[in-house]
Amino acid sequence: MARGVLRVYLGAAPGVGKTYAMLDEGWRRKQRGTDVVIGFLEAHDRPNTIAQIRDLETVPRRVIEYRGAVFEEMDVDALLARRPRLAIVDELAHTNAPGSRNEKRWQDIEELLDAGISVISTTNVQHLESLSDVVARITGTAQQETVPDAFVRSADQIELVDMSPEALRRRMAHGNVYPAERIDAALANFFRPGNLGALRELALLWVADRVEDALQQYLDDQGVSATWETRERVVVAMTGAPSGDVLIRRAARMAARTKGELRGVRVVVGDGLAPTGDDDHLAAQRRLLKELGGTYHEIVGDDIAVTLVDFARAERGTQLILGATQRSRWQELTNGSVIGRVLRIAGPLDVHVIATGSLPTYRGLVRRSRSPLPSHRRVVAWALLVMGAPALTALLLPFREDIELSTVLLAFLALAVAVAAFGGLLVGAVAGIVGFALSDFFFVAPYEHVLVRDREVLFALVFFVAVVLTVAVFGDRVGQLHWQAQRSRAQVAALARSTADLVAANDPLPRLVDHVRSSLGLECVAVLVSEGSGWSALAASGQPIPTTPEDGSSIPLDTLDSSRRHALVVRGPLTADDHETLRAIADQITVAIDSRTLAAQVDRAESLQDVDAVRTALLQAVSHDLRSPLAAIKAYVSGLRQTDVEWSAEQLVEVHAAIDAECDRLNRLVGNLLDAGRLEVGALAVALRPTAVEEPIVAAAAPLPPDRVVVEIPEGIPLVLTDPTLIERALANLLTNADRHSPPSTPVVVNAQLVGDRVHIRVVDRGPGIPEDQREAVFQPFQRLHDRTSQGTGLGLAIARGFVDAVNGTLSLDDTPGGGLTATITLPLAETPAPATDATLEKSAP
Repeated sequence: MARGVLRVYLGAAPGVGKTYAMLDEGWRRKQRGTDVVIGFLEAHDRPNTIAQIRDLETVPRRVIEYRGAVFEEMDVDALLARRPRLAIVDELAHTNAPGSRNEKRWQDIEELLDAGISVISTTNVQHLESLSDVVARITGTAQQETVPDAFVRSADQIELVDMSPEALRRRMAHGNVYPAERIDAALANFFRPGNLGALRELALLWVADRVEDALQQYLDDQGVSATWETRERVVVAMTGAPSGDVLIRRAARMAARTKGELRGVRVVVGDGLAPTGDDDHLAAQRRLLKELGGTYHEIVGDDIAVTLVDFARAERGTQLILGATQRSRWQELTNGSVIGRVLRIAGPLDVHVIATGSLPTYRGLVRRSRSPLPSHRRVVAWALLVMGAPALTALLLPFREDIELSTVLLAFLALAVAVAAFGGLLVGAVAGIVGFALSDFFFVAPYEHVLVRDREVLFALVFFVAVVLTVAVFGDRVGQLHWQAQRSRAQVAALARSTADLVAANDPLPRLVDHVRSSLGLECVAVLVSEGSGWSALAASGQPIPTTPEDGSSIPLDTLDSSRRHALVVRGPLTADDHETLRAIADQITVAIDSRTLAAQVDRAESLQDVDAVRTALLQAVSHDLRSPLAAIKAYVSGLRQTDVEWSAEQLVEVHAAIDAECDRLNRLVGNLLDAGRLEVGALAVALRPTAVEEPIVAAAAPLPPDRVVVEIPEGIPLVLTDPTLIERALANLLTNADRHSPPSTPVVVNAQLVGDRVHIRVVDRGPGIPEDQREAVFQPFQRLHDRTSQGTGLGLAIARGFVDAVNGTLSLDDTPGGGLTATITLPLAETPAPATDATLEKSAP
């Protein structure tokens, strides 16, 4: 059975028109004859959205009862039984009510797709798992419902529903998104222009990355090696010359103007000769490249021009930056020109030649022939042949009547051996043929003829050529082995230099793997780890990614984690020397993996250290903060027991009130310490049930004097799904804190308001407030900001947030207009699943 097709409408924020577009697409599909049903739709009472349903069939929802509350969820079984061609399922990131078939709605959609049912769904960028922390920093509120990025990326189609922040705010103001009572709070909080602009940029960048991945996959599948200029990638050639920083800065500016990527590459030729330059300058240029946002690569190649162009193409580069060289015409004719050769073979790649003042020079720039010997040795060999053969002939010719042919052949053999030793196989073979021809033409009778009549002379000439060719072959082989050894050393040195700055990173493994692939010119490099009966990739570069060590050439890695196996797997052509190079690099990869393991152990150790710190602080609180109320109670009781002291009725009332107050203080301290201990070890018992919001508010305000707290609860506030005991204790801590810091003449205000599908409970004081940069710090245990009375353990706010988080709520701090602090608790409604998707991130104004 063919798998269904998934199409996702992605928006930057609620109200951009995702559901509207989804319904419109479903209706158009139905008009074309497709069997379309609505599996689940959340219209949020928007008239325009409801009108888009038109005549689309809707599958009834499944009703679930949980702890006295009634929830409606998508009926997966009914959809599977109905088996439509296309199902419309809204709110991809939704969390199903307890008792549902799956925990998350995207898992329901996965079942539908596996059954061959195509699905259209919607989600906002704030629900993508990888962006939840970024969204929390932008909006100030953590997102409760998320969907894995991998699932959304696996969609067959992702369509961005975009709208400018100004247009969305106008839609909001016109009542096209939320009811009138929610508009002001939404515009003042979540739907601020800055928030919407940041979320819009996140959505655009995420979709752009998804498009880039799809394009790269297409290019790999189709075998397209040409550069498609969908994104600018600037490659700058680095030599270590003093003026190289000019090139790097120019390349960085070019990349920045187009929002492109910057790559720096240094080529080391195969015989170990690198571009001349100062190592100190090169190190400084590498640091400069990193500071400007670029990445450094060092690769080995026989021909610098070809290597530069191949690297740029492999990295999908669009522009190549070279520094102009200051060479004479003769030097370019004899040694070759990298710039000229790059310009000839660059194809669609844009090449920029930048004047830098102090110009780089290169060694070993001429394109290599198939001979492994250096070019200067081949030049010497050809020169020796061209000049030595005529000179030797002229020297021997006057004595041809007096000397034997064997002497002549020995002389030409000496010349051929010298030529072959310098120039290798090709020039040695030519020297043998030239010596054969000259010996026959000038020193074998009849002279000045090429015909050999004497068989013995013919054999001598043939053996002469054979000896010359043998010497040439051995000379060429020795040169090849020597060159391969130099190349291997150059590769290892290049990789070591390229990876030296990577191992100091927090997690060098991904970039280390990428450097290995680019340096050795491989198709893919991956580090695999055994997971149960299969393997998974810790890091990979290139496509397609191996799934098992058998999918390529593999090297086992001996890591500190002995419970799992690790392997370095590569795909691509490898020589024996490349294998040795990989084995050397495998040690660095092993160190990178071990650094991950050690980092995880350090994190666990730090967690244990934090636990120890909390325990120590608890003991200090017990030994210090509890002593004060106990000492006061002891003093009052001892005074009452003295028989020689007479107490008036008024004094007795004051003493009894003081004892009662100190007992209450002691009770709060002990309760906070016990609550902190339960939160620390995760032993907090939570019993969620539908609760009237005034129940915990009135109970928490009761201990305070009536003139110190004002409770404002409008009628019609629906029930919330929470644990009333925990919320009461959280509110009690917030009220105590607010009362302590409020002026004596100004009471603390507690109010409740329905905002969207959540209830906001606000505790408002007129105290000194808390600076914005310190609001998260006060939620840490044992923090007493602005509290100079030494009363309390500093646990109140920490315990309040812990209790609120435990009941699926949120606690945040904001400025009170006119001065002071407002603590806001948001709780989900009992009538609908919590938290709801579109309103989760709304943060109401005080």
